Formats: sequence, C-alpha cells, structure tokens
Amino acid sequence: MIAHGDLRSDPYYWLNDFWLKGPDSDHVIEYLNQENAYLDTMMHHTQTLQRALYHELKSRIKDEDESVPMYKNGYFYYTRTVEGTDYFLYCRKKATLSAPEEILLDVNEMAKGFDYYSANGFSISPDNRFLLYAVDTVSRRQYDLYIKNLETGELLTDVIHNTEGYGVWANDNATFFYTSKHPVTLLSEEIKKHIIGTESDQDVIVYREMDQSNYISVERSKSGQYIFINSSSTLSSEVRYLSANDPQGTFILFQERMKEVLYDVYHQQDQFLIITNLQAQNFKLMSCPLIHTQVNNWTEVIPHRADVLIEGIDVFRNFWVLTERKNGLVQLHVRNLIDQQDYHIEFDETTYDAGTFANAEYDYSLLRFNYNSLITPATVYDYHMVTKEKTIMKQQEVIGGYDKTEYISERHFVKVTDGTLVPISLVYKKGFEKNGQAPCLLYAYGSYGLSVDATFNSNRLSLLNRGFVYAIAHIRGGQEMGRHWYESGKMHHKMNTFTDFNDCAEYLINQQYTSTPHLYANGGSAGGLLMGAIVNLRPDLYHGIIADVPFVDVLTTMSDPTIPLTTNEYDEWGNPANEADYFYMKKYAPYDNLKVQDYPHMLVTTGLHDSQVQYFEPAKWVAKIRTLKTDQNVLLLKTNMEAGHGGKSGRYKYLEEIALKYAFYLMLEGISE
Repeated sequence: MIAHGDLRSDPYYWLNDFWLKGPDSDHVIEYLNQENAYLDTMMHHTQTLQRALYHELKSRIKDEDESVPMYKNGYFYYTRTVEGTDYFLYCRKKATLSAPEEILLDVNEMAKGFDYYSANGFSISPDNRFLLYAVDTVSRRQYDLYIKNLETGELLTDVIHNTEGYGVWANDNATFFYTSKHPVTLLSEEIKKHIIGTESDQDVIVYREMDQSNYISVERSKSGQYIFINSSSTLSSEVRYLSANDPQGTFILFQERMKEVLYDVYHQQDQFLIITNLQAQNFKLMSCPLIHTQVNNWTEVIPHRADVLIEGIDVFRNFWVLTERKNGLVQLHVRNLIDQQDYHIEFDETTYDAGTFANAEYDYSLLRFNYNSLITPATVYDYHMVTKEKTIMKQQEVIGGYDKTEYISERHFVKVTDGTLVPISLVYKKGFEKNGQAPCLLYAYGSYGLSVDATFNSNRLSLLNRGFVYAIAHIRGGQEMGRHWYESGKMHHKMNTFTDFNDCAEYLINQQYTSTPHLYANGGSAGGLLMGAIVNLRPDLYHGIIADVPFVDVLTTMSDPTIPLTTNEYDEWGNPANEADYFYMKKYAPYDNLKVQDYPHMLVTTGLHDSQVQYFEPAKWVAKIRTLKTDQNVLLLKTNMEAGHGGKSGRYKYLEEIALKYAFYLMLEGISE
C-alpha cells in the first residue's frame, strides 16, 4: 500500500477475504477455527476453573427479576426474567401496578433457533395500540423493524429491513419515522417515513445525509409535540423538526450547521432549549422561541463554566435537570421553573456514577435516576423535585450475599508526563496490603469523549475476592474532566491517551499496589487500540493483556471508506488522505508499529460478524505478533463465530466469555481455583 510516497506491506491482508468475498472464503473460516482450537488447547488445563468461574458468576444473578416499572401515557412498562431463561419478557399494566399483566413480547420464545438474538428499540404508538420493535439475529447491528397490534396480538406484515433499530411515531398512530442504513458501509444515510399497511419499498425519504462523516437519527420530543432529525459529526451538528401532528409535512431546518459547533434541541412548553458549545467549550444552555429558531434568536440560560461540563438535559413541563460533570464526577442540576429555584442532588462517595433515565412522562415532578459506585450496587431512585425527598425503588441484588463494607474504593490523581493530573479509581477487598505483590487489572477506554465512570459489577467480585486490585484510568480522549479532556486525546493529540495509561500503570507500581509481574491491562474496541499502542510503547510494564475486539489496524481501515463506519471516524482519528493525518496515525497505529521485541502474555477477542471493528483487524494483528515476538509468552486469539462487537447475547451466555478472560488472568497468577 502506497500513500504520500510511503510504502507499507501487509502480508496478512488475505484475512479480509470473508469481508470481501463472503462465501468464497473457507480458508479464512478454517484459519479462525484453527486459532480457536489452539486457544482451547492452551487453555485446556483451566477448564475446571472456567466452569467454576462461570457458575460463580451465574450464581450472583437473580434468576427471577423485574425492572422498576416506568409510567408512560397510562401504562406501567417493565421487563422481567424467568428462572433458567436467557432473555426477558416485555410487559405492561394499565393505570396501576395491581392491574393484570399484559405480556407484549416473550423474547425467549422469539429467540428460539438463533445463536444470537437482540430485541430492543421498543416504541409504543400514542394511542397505546401498536408496538414497534427491532430485531438483530446476526450481531451486526442491522435491525429489522416489526409492528405488533397490542389489541389483537397480531404481528403485522410490515417488516422494514436494515435499520438503526428504532422508530418514532407521529400522533396519527399510523406513521412512524426511522433511520435506514447503507447495506455495505452501514452508515446511517436516510430518514424514512413508513405508513402502516404499505410496502416498505414505498417508504418516502424525508431526509438524506450527504456528509459521510455525520451520523443521523430521529427522535420524538418528550412533550410528544415534535419530531427531530439529528445530524452530527464529532465537530458539528444540525437539527430539523416537524410537528408530530403533521406527519405529511416538511421538516424545518432549526439552524444550519456551523463549523465546529455542536447543538442539541429539546422542547419545553413555549420554547426550545438548546445545549451547545457555541463559544462555550464545556457547553452552555440556551433557549429560543418556537417560531424563530436561528442562532441570532438564542438566549443564554446557563452560561459556560470552565470547570463544569454540561452533558445532557432531562426536560419536564415545570422542571429541567442538567447532567453536569465537575472535577470528573457527575452531578445533577435541577431547576424548578415555578419558583426558579436551582439546586444540585448531592452524592457522598469519592468516586461513583449517576444519571437520569426512564423519565418518560413530561408532566411529572418525579425524577428517576440511577446511582452506583465501585462498591455500591446499581440503585434506582425516585426523587421528588419539589420536596427534595428521594426513595430507593430498587437496588441490584447480589445473590449469595454482598457486604459493601468489605471493600474499599479510592480516587487518586496521577501526574503524567506533561504535568497533567489524570484521575484513577481503584477498588480492592479489605485486608489488601500495599507491598507490590497483589495482582492488579487496569482498565481504560479513552476515545470519542466517552467518560468511563466508577461503576459496580458483580462479576468483578470474582477477581477482588481472589486478591486483585481493579483500577480505572480516566485518561484523555474521554470527557471526564471536560471537553478539553477529549480534545487533548484525539486526532494529533492521540498519543496523550496512550502515555496517560502507561503513566497510570507506573503510578500503581510506584505506589506498590502491584508490580510488573502482577499487572494486567484490558480495553475493548477503541480501548483495544489503546492496548495495542501501550504494548508497543511499554511492553515491559505488563504481565498480561486482554484486548477485546481491538481497533488495531487503524491506518489501513481509515484509508478504506468502504469498510463500515470509516468515514464517520475522520474527525476522531484523521483522514489518511491528508498527509499530516496519515503520518501522525502511523506513529501509533498498533499493527504498523509492531516490532521485534518481547510482548506480554496476550488474549485477543473478536467476532466474525463485528460491524464496528471487522474481525480481520485483531486476526492480522495476532498473526503479525507471532512472527515478531521474541518471548515465550502466551498469545491467543478467540473468535466468536456467531456474534459481533458485543459478544454473545443473553444474560448467561456472555458469562462464558467472562469466565475465559478471568481464567486467563488467574492462570498467569498461578491461581487454580
């Protein structure tokens, strides 16, 4: 491959053939099967441990469980699980929770005969008569939309293929809008309109996105009065809107896209609310009238603050709740529009996660939010925004017992190479000694402005109870410390992401939480790119690495716009057609920077049907490492032949993959039970 006078050679490019040639690629399938067989052989002695871990993980899950019901338009909606089943029932009750249960979908029955099954995107028509839902049976995130008549139980003949997996209803109860995908690139290219009873090939295109770096979506305002089409890239966005009462009308441009300006729009009573970074790096809240929406009519409501990032808003008729982030931690900012009172909902742990969700009713004064931390299981609260009283509606139950006082969480700031202070969150079990002998698993993501918060995971107890420290490095490329945190970890600043992680690893060693013979690292997708970069830069720091669905052949993939989703990523990584972008990416691209040296023990996972990171990237990476590594360490590739980016479906099957990964760490630690 030649670009900008630079020659690169890829002797494993033939592994792309399943993507390029489909059925005419038995040699690729055979190769991946051989790698799986090799992994089975090398991990054979851990089979008893894997089985024990699987049953241990599974035993913590409540077999019969139910979500907290969400009230919307006269019904309580919830999901529940039945003992011994992998999927859920989607249900509702009319008016009160004592009413008879109506099972809308039994996903266990629907999933029979499929190796993979995902049902989501549930959307109820305003008259409560129709259920619109999405199904993916391949794990490639190409969803088919189905419609069920909830009065008769009939599944309508209308089926819409190759969508993003969600649709929004107009108020006529017969029309909905959805996002259609390109069958090859998987880009969200068109918003279409479907009318019940018509053929999907007759669906009208109401919007087509011409910029291939933009993602598009369609949503309905919480008030039920408007439908919004959103088009957004990393750097700019554009919104169109339509009255939900006029589905045959034409969408109106809210404000044409502005260079390097993002904005999101929400409806509240007689105004639109706008969250934007217009002359506000950390975003601000603005408003405008319903009929004059251009930027010169926007009025500031909450100004920009250098130390507070606005992440989102939940809108009610008489309240709004901003999700903000200060000093790396989430805070919920409530405004009562009746008395204009502002206040924050306080949280008392040093590191945690919180967020609003399932607030479907526009006229409510109750706010639902969830809260958890490294030691506090997921907890759902209902919060009365007038009285400021909060009620625990549910806390995740860890079967077999769990005592949070037996575990300790901490938050530190690590001074990295350029002097920046990077947060790191830790958890371990009481009795831990800081002598450098404990195993430690360090995790991070560090891309797309995705903040990784300190959340609870009952699976993690299997490591903590065996003496592990678990740590999260909140590195640049995420957005934990504000928008600048993201901007200083992308494009031509991407190296900060990798050096931040390695500096956090050195901190854990220097503070004697662990040492190199006991330090492990994990990341997935773009976090898998992180794993590839850190082992090229500092393979001496780590004893073992697990890279899940890793994006490791960055330069080749970003040079091929036919590969799914590539063009959407130009603002994140760069466009290799640009010489400066090309050579910066080449500095860190994991596949291109492999060299003759020792590498840590490594387990690499992928999915044959992955739409986000194609299977051939990790497969080629492993093949090339085998030819260059100078050590005797284990190098394993696990390809899930029936799934994609998210792994196996169902609430139990994925635990087999967790058990394999945990067994890998424990094997390297010499722990056999």
